[in-house]
Amino acid sequence: MMEVGALDGVDVLYAVHCDPSIDVGTVGLKVGPITAASDSVHVSLTGRGGHTSRPHLTQDLTYALGKVITDVPSVLSRRLDPRAGAALVWGAVRAGQAANVIPTSGECWGTLRMLDSETWDTTGPLIEEIVHAVVAPYGVEATIKHIQGVPPVDNDALAVAALEMGARTVMSDDAVLPTQQSLGGEDLGWYLTQVPGAMARLGTRKPGGHTYELHQGDLIVEEEATIYAAKLLAATVLATSARD
Repeated sequence: MMEVGALDGVDVLYAVHCDPSIDVGTVGLKVGPITAASDSVHVSLTGRGGHTSRPHLTQDLTYALGKVITDVPSVLSRRLDPRAGAALVWGAVRAGQAANVIPTSGECWGTLRMLDSETWDTTGPLIEEIVHAVVAPYGVEATIKHIQGVPPVDNDALAVAALEMGARTVMSDDAVLPTQQSLGGEDLGWYLTQVPGAMARLGTRKPGGHTYELHQGDLIVEEEATIYAAKLLAATVLATSARD
Protein backbone atom coordinates (compact mmCIF):
# COMPACT_ATOMS: atom_id res chain seq x y z
CA MET A 1 0.00 0.00 0.00
CA MET A 2 2.81 2.40 0.86
CA GLU A 3 4.70 1.52 -2.32
CA VAL A 4 1.74 2.46 -4.52
CA GLY A 5 1.21 5.80 -2.78
CA ALA A 6 -1.62 5.01 -0.37
CA LEU A 7 -0.21 7.51 2.12
CA ASP A 8 0.21 10.35 -0.35
CA GLY A 9 -1.56 13.40 1.05
CA VAL A 10 -2.36 11.68 4.37
CA ASP A 11 -1.78 13.95 7.36
CA VAL A 12 -2.69 11.61 10.23
CA LEU A 13 -3.91 8.02 10.70
CA TYR A 14 -6.31 6.60 13.27
CA ALA A 15 -7.08 2.94 13.89
CA VAL A 16 -8.80 0.63 16.34
CA HIS A 17 -7.96 -2.97 17.21
CA CYS A 18 -10.30 -5.33 19.05
CA ASP A 19 -9.42 -5.96 22.69
CA PRO A 20 -11.53 -8.70 24.32
CA SER A 21 -10.01 -7.97 27.73
CA ILE A 22 -11.92 -4.68 28.17
CA ASP A 23 -15.64 -3.96 28.06
CA VAL A 24 -17.53 -2.78 25.02
CA GLY A 25 -17.97 0.99 25.23
CA THR A 26 -14.40 1.55 26.42
CA VAL A 27 -11.05 2.08 24.69
CA GLY A 28 -7.47 1.61 25.81
CA LEU A 29 -5.05 4.40 24.94
CA LYS A 30 -1.30 4.88 25.34
CA VAL A 31 1.21 7.44 24.07
CA GLY A 32 4.28 5.84 22.47
CA PRO A 33 4.75 2.17 21.49
CA ILE A 34 1.55 0.19 22.02
CA THR A 35 2.53 -3.01 20.15
CA ALA A 36 5.79 -4.80 19.41
CA ALA A 37 7.92 -5.65 16.42
CA SER A 38 6.99 -9.08 15.06
CA ASP A 39 8.96 -11.34 12.70
CA SER A 40 8.56 -14.81 11.23
CA VAL A 41 11.28 -17.39 11.91
CA HIS A 42 11.53 -20.74 10.08
CA VAL A 43 14.30 -23.23 10.86
CA SER A 44 14.78 -26.27 8.61
CA LEU A 45 17.18 -29.10 9.51
CA THR A 46 18.48 -31.90 7.29
CA GLY A 47 20.74 -34.80 8.22
CA ARG A 48 21.44 -38.52 8.06
CA GLY A 49 18.46 -40.49 9.36
CA GLY A 50 18.20 -44.08 10.44
CA HIS A 51 16.78 -46.47 13.02
CA THR A 52 16.10 -45.29 16.57
CA SER A 53 17.97 -48.35 17.87
CA ARG A 54 21.19 -46.96 16.37
CA PRO A 55 21.17 -43.19 16.96
CA HIS A 56 24.98 -43.18 16.99
CA LEU A 57 24.95 -44.06 13.30
CA THR A 58 22.69 -41.12 12.49
CA GLN A 59 22.75 -37.40 13.11
CA ASP A 60 19.59 -37.70 15.27
CA LEU A 61 17.86 -34.81 13.62
CA THR A 62 14.81 -34.93 15.89
CA TYR A 63 16.98 -34.47 18.95
CA ALA A 64 18.78 -31.57 17.28
CA LEU A 65 15.44 -29.99 16.41
CA GLY A 66 14.42 -30.29 20.05
CA LYS A 67 17.56 -28.40 21.04
CA VAL A 68 16.68 -25.65 18.55
CA ILE A 69 13.23 -25.35 20.09
CA THR A 70 14.49 -25.11 23.68
CA ASP A 71 18.00 -23.67 23.44
CA VAL A 72 17.70 -20.95 20.80
CA PRO A 73 15.19 -18.85 22.79
CA SER A 74 17.29 -19.37 25.93
CA VAL A 75 20.54 -18.25 24.30
CA LEU A 76 18.80 -15.33 22.63
CA SER A 77 17.60 -14.11 26.04
CA ARG A 78 21.25 -14.00 27.17
CA ARG A 79 22.57 -12.26 24.07
CA LEU A 80 20.01 -9.44 23.96
CA ASP A 81 19.43 -6.63 26.43
CA PRO A 82 16.46 -7.82 28.52
CA ARG A 83 14.99 -4.34 28.25
CA ALA A 84 14.31 -5.13 24.57
CA GLY A 85 11.58 -7.52 25.71
CA ALA A 86 12.42 -10.14 23.08
CA ALA A 87 10.41 -13.37 22.91
CA LEU A 88 11.01 -16.17 20.40
CA VAL A 89 8.11 -18.62 20.58
CA TRP A 90 7.52 -21.63 18.34
CA GLY A 91 4.02 -22.29 17.04
CA ALA A 92 4.54 -25.29 14.74
CA VAL A 93 6.99 -28.22 14.70
CA ARG A 94 7.25 -31.06 12.18
CA ALA A 95 9.64 -34.02 11.97
CA GLY A 96 9.20 -37.69 11.13
CA GLN A 97 6.23 -40.02 10.77
CA ALA A 98 7.17 -43.16 12.69
CA ALA A 99 8.21 -43.80 16.28
CA ASN A 100 11.18 -46.02 15.38
CA VAL A 101 12.64 -43.94 12.53
CA ILE A 102 14.97 -40.97 12.87
CA PRO A 103 13.94 -38.66 10.01
CA THR A 104 16.20 -36.92 7.52
CA SER A 105 14.46 -33.56 7.80
CA GLY A 106 12.50 -31.47 10.27
CA GLU A 107 11.42 -27.88 10.74
CA CYS A 108 9.88 -25.43 13.13
CA TRP A 109 8.13 -22.10 12.68
CA GLY A 110 7.70 -19.33 15.19
CA THR A 111 7.55 -15.63 15.83
CA LEU A 112 10.19 -13.30 17.17
CA ARG A 113 8.70 -10.34 19.00
CA MET A 114 10.31 -7.46 20.84
CA LEU A 115 9.45 -4.14 22.36
CA ASP A 116 12.52 -2.24 21.19
CA SER A 117 12.73 -1.25 17.51
CA GLU A 118 16.49 -0.54 17.57
CA THR A 119 17.32 -4.06 18.79
CA TRP A 120 14.84 -5.45 16.26
CA ASP A 121 16.87 -4.05 13.38
CA THR A 122 19.93 -6.14 14.31
CA THR A 123 18.53 -9.45 15.59
CA GLY A 124 18.22 -11.45 12.34
CA PRO A 125 21.93 -12.32 11.96
CA LEU A 126 22.12 -13.17 15.66
CA ILE A 127 19.38 -15.81 15.33
CA GLU A 128 21.27 -17.46 12.47
CA GLU A 129 24.46 -17.50 14.52
CA ILE A 130 22.72 -19.08 17.51
CA VAL A 131 20.90 -21.77 15.49
CA HIS A 132 24.10 -22.87 13.74
CA ALA A 133 25.94 -23.01 17.08
CA VAL A 134 23.17 -25.05 18.74
CA VAL A 135 23.00 -27.73 16.00
CA ALA A 136 26.75 -27.92 15.30
CA PRO A 137 27.43 -30.82 17.75
CA TYR A 138 24.90 -33.03 15.92
CA GLY A 139 26.29 -32.56 12.43
CA VAL A 140 22.99 -31.56 10.84
CA GLU A 141 22.58 -28.78 8.30
CA ALA A 142 20.43 -25.80 9.22
CA THR A 143 18.65 -23.31 7.00
CA ILE A 144 17.16 -20.26 8.70
CA LYS A 145 14.56 -18.04 7.11
CA HIS A 146 14.00 -14.89 9.12
CA ILE A 147 11.43 -12.50 7.66
CA GLN A 148 11.27 -9.07 9.24
CA GLY A 149 7.57 -8.39 9.76
CA VAL A 150 6.32 -5.20 11.35
CA PRO A 151 7.78 -2.51 13.61
CA PRO A 152 6.01 -1.41 16.81
CA VAL A 153 2.96 0.84 16.49
CA ASP A 154 4.26 4.09 17.97
CA ASN A 155 1.33 6.29 18.98
CA ASP A 156 1.73 10.02 18.44
CA ALA A 157 0.78 12.13 21.50
CA LEU A 158 -1.47 14.55 19.57
CA ALA A 159 -3.22 11.67 17.81
CA VAL A 160 -3.85 9.95 21.15
CA ALA A 161 -5.29 13.21 22.52
CA ALA A 162 -7.68 13.38 19.56
CA LEU A 163 -8.79 9.77 20.12
CA GLU A 164 -9.34 10.51 23.79
CA MET A 165 -11.48 13.53 22.93
CA GLY A 166 -13.45 11.48 20.45
CA ALA A 167 -14.01 8.69 22.97
CA ARG A 168 -15.25 11.05 25.65
CA THR A 169 -17.60 12.66 23.12
CA VAL A 170 -19.34 9.52 21.82
CA MET A 171 -18.89 7.15 24.77
CA SER A 172 -18.43 8.66 28.23
CA ASP A 173 -15.89 10.42 30.42
CA ASP A 174 -15.03 7.02 31.92
CA ALA A 175 -14.59 5.32 28.56
CA VAL A 176 -10.83 5.90 28.26
CA LEU A 177 -8.63 3.34 30.00
CA PRO A 178 -4.84 3.20 30.30
CA THR A 179 -3.21 0.28 28.48
CA GLN A 180 0.24 -1.28 28.24
CA GLN A 181 2.52 -2.07 25.34
CA SER A 182 1.92 -5.64 24.18
CA LEU A 183 4.02 -8.12 22.20
CA GLY A 184 1.34 -8.31 19.53
CA GLY A 185 2.28 -7.18 16.03
CA GLU A 186 0.30 -4.85 13.76
CA ASP A 187 1.18 -3.62 10.26
CA LEU A 188 -0.14 -0.16 11.09
CA GLY A 189 3.36 0.22 12.56
CA TRP A 190 4.78 0.57 9.03
CA TYR A 191 2.33 3.37 8.20
CA LEU A 192 3.27 5.27 11.33
CA THR A 193 6.90 5.36 10.23
CA GLN A 194 5.69 7.68 7.44
CA VAL A 195 2.87 9.72 9.00
CA PRO A 196 1.80 10.43 12.60
CA GLY A 197 -1.17 8.61 14.06
CA ALA A 198 -2.40 6.31 16.79
CA MET A 199 -4.24 3.07 17.43
CA ALA A 200 -6.83 2.57 20.16
CA ARG A 201 -7.72 -0.73 21.77
CA LEU A 202 -11.46 -1.18 21.26
CA GLY A 203 -13.34 -2.97 24.01
CA THR A 204 -15.30 -5.98 22.71
CA ARG A 205 -16.13 -7.83 25.95
CA LYS A 206 -19.67 -8.03 27.27
CA PRO A 207 -19.71 -6.10 30.57
CA GLY A 208 -19.31 -8.65 33.33
CA GLY A 209 -18.80 -11.38 30.75
CA HIS A 210 -16.03 -13.85 30.01
CA THR A 211 -12.64 -12.62 28.81
CA TYR A 212 -11.75 -14.36 25.55
CA GLU A 213 -8.40 -14.52 23.79
CA LEU A 214 -7.75 -13.12 20.33
CA HIS A 215 -7.12 -15.57 17.45
CA GLN A 216 -9.00 -18.39 19.19
CA GLY A 217 -11.99 -20.29 17.87
CA ASP A 218 -14.23 -19.48 20.84
CA LEU A 219 -13.73 -15.69 20.62
CA ILE A 220 -16.99 -13.78 21.01
CA VAL A 221 -17.09 -10.09 20.09
CA GLU A 222 -20.00 -7.90 21.16
CA GLU A 223 -21.24 -6.56 17.83
CA GLU A 224 -22.11 -3.23 19.43
CA ALA A 225 -18.37 -2.58 19.42
CA THR A 226 -18.56 -1.99 15.65
CA ILE A 227 -20.90 0.96 16.20
CA TYR A 228 -18.63 2.40 18.88
CA ALA A 229 -15.65 2.06 16.54
CA ALA A 230 -17.37 3.97 13.73
CA LYS A 231 -18.53 6.72 16.07
CA LEU A 232 -15.10 6.96 17.70
CA LEU A 233 -13.22 7.33 14.42
CA ALA A 234 -15.70 9.89 13.09
CA ALA A 235 -15.57 11.96 16.29
CA THR A 236 -11.77 11.76 16.33
CA VAL A 237 -11.52 13.11 12.78
CA LEU A 238 -13.85 15.97 13.73
CA ALA A 239 -11.76 16.67 16.81
CA THR A 240 -8.62 16.77 14.71
CA SER A 241 -10.22 19.13 12.18
CA ALA A 242 -11.39 21.44 14.94
CA ARG A 243 -7.92 21.49 16.48
CA ASP A 244 -6.29 22.29 13.14
